[in-house]
Amino acid sequence: QVQLVESGGGLVQAGGSLRLSCVASGSLGTVINMAWYRQIPGQEREVVARITNTGTTHYTDAVKDRFTISRDGAKNTLYLQMDRLTPDDTAVYFCNIVVHNPALAPATRMTWGQGTQVTVSS
Repeated sequence: QVQLVESGGGLVQAGGSLRLSCVASGSLGTVINMAWYRQIPGQEREVVARITNTGTTHYTDAVKDRFTISRDGAKNTLYLQMDRLTPDDTAVYFCNIVVHNPALAPATRMTWGQGTQVTVSS
């Protein structure tokens, strides 16, 4: 099993910054990619940023040049640095990981964190 624990959410004024963290533990095997998603009540969960096991990053257009995704492999931790926040960034943010471990069935699996609330006031 893989477990993800997020932290770092909270209330911030528009223009401010927050850094989210996600610690992965358990039978990780090979990490294929990690990502941050967000969800506004009543809307579908959307990907915010993704980082592959080679370090390649991808961002949704709405956060490009404001958010930075990174990971510390030694600590099995994923980060999301969020700068110049706007009220439109208000959502629950979820950490996501895809791992491959031949010792488990299925060998490739996706796991979600419990989510952390980010609220940006105007």
